[in-house]
Amino acid sequence: MTKLAIIPFTVLLETIFLNKRFSETIKLSLMVLLLGVGIASVTDLELNLLGSVLSGLAIATTCVGQILTNTIQKKLKVSSTQLLYQSAPYQAAILFATGPFVDRLLTNRSVFAHKYTTPVVGFIILSCLIAVSVNFSTFLVIGTTSPVTYQVLGHLKTCLVLSFGYTLLHDPFTMKNILGILVAIFGMALYSFFSVRESKKKSTNDALPVSQMPDKETEPLLATKDGSDIKKANGVSHGC
Repeated sequence: MTKLAIIPFTVLLETIFLNKRFSETIKLSLMVLLLGVGIASVTDLELNLLGSVLSGLAIATTCVGQILTNTIQKKLKVSSTQLLYQSAPYQAAILFATGPFVDRLLTNRSVFAHKYTTPVVGFIILSCLIAVSVNFSTFLVIGTTSPVTYQVLGHLKTCLVLSFGYTLLHDPFTMKNILGILVAIFGMALYSFFSVRESKKKSTNDALPVSQMPDKETEPLLATKDGSDIKKANGVSHGC
């Protein structure tokens, strides 16, 4: 349920603080997508104060982090690799400082008291390498597209996980799940179609040649040119 709220909150933040405008067709496609994912994945809904607070913090930090990832890359004209290289040490320091405390709080066990065998260390290193790959792909996708598009891809992953779970692991699957996945995929298709169409339209408008400029914009140029020709002609005639 928390993941479903990230897209609306991202749209809200970008509209308020970045003056970004989302067309009605884009909003409609996102609504269809979220409806489908909700039908397919949300089962038992239970709310409590602690869960609501943590969910709110997760939504806010995720949205702000992804928006800043996109904005910084475009504003400073840096690549995803450069931004990841600069931010990774700070992320590692924060996790190193808070990780053991949070782990002790949740499990009542200290990570330093665990017996680290060779297989355990190997899996830790493998987990770190996978995390670096995920961070790299995240920065790349958000910087190239947008935070909203990245979340749409995340919901596609959710649908694929549900489908593979049913196909390979024979997880329980109902018509509700199938209907939700189909609706979600339809919403993704709509979002992709409208996004590509708007991008092409924007590119066409930005690349509009001078010959296709409105008459009001070309008239001063013609008038200046004609005026200079007249002055030259008069100068020649007076000189003669």
